Amino acid sequence: MCIRDSSFSCEDINEDINSNPNDILITDVEDKLFLTGAQLANIQLQLGHLNRISGMYSGQLIGFSSLYANIYGMALSTVESNGSWNALYVGVLTNMRQLQNNSSNTLLVGIAEIMEGHAFGTAASLWGGIPYSEAGNPEISDPIFDSQVSVYNAAIQKLNSGISTLQSASSTSLSQDIIFGGDKDKWIEAAYTLIARFNLHKKDYAAAISAANSGISSASGDMQYKPRATQNSGDVNLFATILNGSRAGDLGNSSGGSESYLLQLLSDSYTSNRNHSKTDETARYGYYKINSSSGSANTGIIAPSEPQNMVTYFENELILAEAKARQGGIADGLPHLNNVRSWLNSGGQLNDNHNGGSFNYEAFVSSDFSSGGIENADGIDAKTAFLREVIEERYVSGFGMHMPFNDARRLRKSDSAYSVPFVLVDGPAGQFPERMPYAATELNSNSNRKESAPAYNKAVQPIIHDSIKQIIKDNFNDNSIDSKISRSKVRLC
Repeated sequence: MCIRDSSFSCEDINEDINSNPNDILITDVEDKLFLTGAQLANIQLQLGHLNRISGMYSGQLIGFSSLYANIYGMALSTVESNGSWNALYVGVLTNMRQLQNNSSNTLLVGIAEIMEGHAFGTAASLWGGIPYSEAGNPEISDPIFDSQVSVYNAAIQKLNSGISTLQSASSTSLSQDIIFGGDKDKWIEAAYTLIARFNLHKKDYAAAISAANSGISSASGDMQYKPRATQNSGDVNLFATILNGSRAGDLGNSSGGSESYLLQLLSDSYTSNRNHSKTDETARYGYYKINSSSGSANTGIIAPSEPQNMVTYFENELILAEAKARQGGIADGLPHLNNVRSWLNSGGQLNDNHNGGSFNYEAFVSSDFSSGGIENADGIDAKTAFLREVIEERYVSGFGMHMPFNDARRLRKSDSAYSVPFVLVDGPAGQFPERMPYAATELNSNSNRKESAPAYNKAVQPIIHDSIKQIIKDNFNDNSIDSKISRSKVRLC
């Protein structure tokens, strides 16, 4: 029934009856407010849980107990990727596509393009083939998995697009940009270094050189997460967060007399150490050593306020060192390796708690890599000796990044003479994962899913105890449980 009144009609009463006037629509949100959350999501992808796992699987960290002991023992579940997968597709892609598709602010659009390229290039390196070309399309519920190479190429294209966009933009103070504060030049340099990184992964050395020539030109342009570590803010170094929380004692690189292969490279206590007449890594050893009992007890690389590297000057120089030496010879790559050593000799990334320690990084000369030189005691080919040192420097300097894990997989089969022969201290020996497992959430929801098994060798499967198998069999009267468990997405911690 409709009550007639001269002041309104039936249509007036029914109009917008199901609309909440207090709702906030996406169109009501200021463009720049999409940025910070996406940057935090990208930080989680670059530096979060999977970063710690990659550190364990490259001999830099040790999982001592509980969850991390299981993972370190090669019991890696698809569940471990859920958080990073969500950060990638919800945190980064959704927000950055909103800016790219709707914002008229060229600075924001360019940053959004670079962040998308950064995130998906990293994702390709971690997982291989992933959804991308159809990802983020609301009309496609089950996006296809694109090949790793095609995602790398798309990420590079997106980075180049971001560079082009920013070249026509103006830098402006932007508090929502917690990485570079709206400095377009730093974003452009970081994008070029990322293009160089992904081309290096593809083994396109000429393209890597071309991009790195325009990459990060000094450490002041490093892309880092810089936590404030203010009281009760939660804004702290992500390693410190873990060790100050419920995971204290679960992981580190030194505990109970065991030290990671990384630390063994830096200490005179081990025959594998890198120290000689031109190199003293004592201070870096102290800076890298983790007190696994508490995050707040650390004063070095995982101190609560310590910056965490994502894209850096030293990476750019080491890309040039490797790619130029591969394309030419030692003389081409040596200046770039020595640029890194000069940076290290000025204190490098050491903080005030450790830069008073002993360190020395003298410039190398070509003869240091000749048979019998200080970097070639085993008498191998000089170019091989040089590349071996470059990769080893990437391994050491890249602690806290995905770089050592990516290098191990990039070089293990095709360039074993250059790869770092790390071991897992107090962990399994031999075979290692070739990629991270796909997220359980994606495997359970996408009909185009890829099997997760290629992420592992035969030693890297979820651990299902025989007693639990028997309980399942007894309760469900199902003797085929073994085959079903092999496909399970369940994690047992």
